Amino acid sequence: MSPNSCVRRATTRRSAVRNRVRRSTSVSDRRSEDHERHGTMIRNATKTTNTRNTRNVDLYKTVFVCFVFSCVSWRASVSAAAEVLDRVLAVVGGQLITLTDVTAARDLGLQSADNQSDPVRAILSKLIDRELVLAEVERYAPAEPSADAVDREVARVRTRFTNAETFDAALARSGLDEKNLRETLRQDLRIQAYEDQRFATAGDRRQDVIAEWTAGLRRRGDIIDLYLAGR
Repeated sequence: MSPNSCVRRATTRRSAVRNRVRRSTSVSDRRSEDHERHGTMIRNATKTTNTRNTRNVDLYKTVFVCFVFSCVSWRASVSAAAEVLDRVLAVVGGQLITLTDVTAARDLGLQSADNQSDPVRAILSKLIDRELVLAEVERYAPAEPSADAVDREVARVRTRFTNAETFDAALARSGLDEKNLRETLRQDLRIQAYEDQRFATAGDRRQDVIAEWTAGLRRRGDIIDLYLAGR
């Protein structure tokens, strides 16, 4: 074989090797590009998902805030309506005393204004004291009054009215029914039993001692008095 033929064959082999290397490099480059495009697509998809999630979270937050605001507005409206329909005059140990309570106590003869110039204030003060005493009664739990005793108290209230119709009308004006009245009278009997037991030895000073004791309850009690004359 001539030297020139050997040179040409060697050159041909080198060219073939170069071509194979180029093709291999080209395939590798294409694979790298494919991997890069795939990675870019995944990153873009992730960004899109995160963006959507963020938007969803923002939307949920907005909806929640609107819901809370609506609830607060609704409660404020209800509270305002309740204020108009039935004014809260005092809060004693978490128990509300309303204008309806004062009216019921007056119209049914359960409390007297004692000819005071401001009958609402006079009766409200007695109802505040009653709530304070009831809290003490609950602590010591005197014996429950009998059903007959409660019946007698209901009958006594009825005698203050000329007939059943006027009695029922007074109940309706007060926003009460006979069940509510019976419960009020039952509690009054419990208060009476408690005071009879606690102040049994007070003798002639009984009323003064009870008044001093009640004044002490007022000083220590959790009372919010909201009544303003003329409102």
